[in-house]
Amino acid sequence: MNDDRFHVYDTTLRDGAQQEGLNLTVADKLAIARHLDDLGVGFIEGGWPGANPKDTEFFRRARTELDLKYAQLAAFGATRRAGTKAADDPLVAALRESGAPVVTLVAKSHDRHVELALRTTLQENLAMIRDTVSHLRAEGQRVFLDAEHFFDGYTSNPAYALEVLRTAAEAGASVIALCDTNGGMLPDELAEVVHVATGTSARIGIHCHDDTGCAVANTLAAVKAGATHVQGCANGYGERSGNANLFTVVANLQLKRGFDLVPKETLADMTRIAHAITEVTNITPNSHAPYVGVSAFAHKAGLHASAIKVDPNLYQHIDPAEVGNDMRMLVSDMAGRASVELKGRELGYELSAETSRELVNRVKDLESKGYTFEAADASFELLLRDTVSGERRRHFEVESWRVIVERTRGGELVSEATVKLYAKGERIVATGEGNGPVNALDRAVRLGLERLYPELAEVALIDFKVRIVEGSHGTDAVTRVLITSSDATGGWSTVGVDENIIEASWQALEQAVTYGLLRAGHVAD
Repeated sequence: MNDDRFHVYDTTLRDGAQQEGLNLTVADKLAIARHLDDLGVGFIEGGWPGANPKDTEFFRRARTELDLKYAQLAAFGATRRAGTKAADDPLVAALRESGAPVVTLVAKSHDRHVELALRTTLQENLAMIRDTVSHLRAEGQRVFLDAEHFFDGYTSNPAYALEVLRTAAEAGASVIALCDTNGGMLPDELAEVVHVATGTSARIGIHCHDDTGCAVANTLAAVKAGATHVQGCANGYGERSGNANLFTVVANLQLKRGFDLVPKETLADMTRIAHAITEVTNITPNSHAPYVGVSAFAHKAGLHASAIKVDPNLYQHIDPAEVGNDMRMLVSDMAGRASVELKGRELGYELSAETSRELVNRVKDLESKGYTFEAADASFELLLRDTVSGERRRHFEVESWRVIVERTRGGELVSEATVKLYAKGERIVATGEGNGPVNALDRAVRLGLERLYPELAEVALIDFKVRIVEGSHGTDAVTRVLITSSDATGGWSTVGVDENIIEASWQALEQAVTYGLLRAGHVAD
């Protein structure tokens, strides 16, 4: 929100994009900017126009392709070069011409960096800051300043580091963000320095890296010490160990400290936004991320479940719905009756005490053999259905299956699977080819059943994981296979276990197809 009393400033598109393995196209950056605006952040740093052709293109396209509801775009750049004028510096001109209402300048605040990296004098560095800030202000742009390496600079030469802040503020910078560029600070030490900085004429912000694992804690400590501008990245992206996770910072400040940072309805969309951004970046989401991770409100221990059954708040620090997440009950060999009853209720079943006990015993027995149900909700639901009904009910029965793997004359490996099934009173024989045994089995099952169950055309196998459960037996070890499938409305996971990897895969595949048919509304015989 554009409440100037406190700023939420996102730097995913610039600082976050420096993460190893993260490569964003202009289209990616535009998509992420829209997601961030959906959250309600006040400022989105789009990149460094002039220094990076991709970022120059981003700002050009943003003028016509971004219709931001809450955020303003900020263009990032450096102060003018030593010995020149800001009005004559081509990189300053690119900032001026970017069309961004806000410019964020990075400036050296560490005396040794000025002398060794910039190779100029301390006084010339102050002149570079003063000239660039005042020039852009005169051109009608709002200016923020990132005081790079500020905390290391303050340790080295506190008087000079503070003079950088005063110079930028007097030249017209609205905010000076103190940067823990090396990420080495701890909360108590950082708060002391921020408190000193707030005694100058400058309005103070904070920009933390996570090299000590304290980026979020440091950001919160800075706010308590007087900072009114926080910077961070979606999902904690960034170079080395990343930046402060902006989602965690916002949720902590709004839900724990009472700050009114983003609209309540957009905060309730935070989990979706976090996961949507991972889809754009193609980086696997952290399932254990605070607030937005799929495991953030997942409960496994039977003791926890017993308490949650009485009152969910006993083991949850907030209502997950406040950030758009859900409580999840995990079923495992640690489960007790309460865990199973809550999971059954989550799936729409009210289980009797006798059924709950039977189900707990079956889960513990199967998990002792290598199964895992906390990562295979669909398999657990099928087990629950079988326990409730007292019999195994499926949409098809298997007479037999086989797989042949052949290396062709050209060196290509081809798998061929044949399945023999009974469904709706018919005997079905179908053969499918694939690039591996599981792929071939999957195609054979579909070929055989799609005529009777057309909905299977919408089901896709999207992930396949194999783990050796008992490695001490070498090639005879028990193998666990997890298969993730999806249709047009979502995904589900199933598990199979056997000494033979193909048999374990078949178990998981058979359950995946069965569960897909249940989702499509077909009642098992």
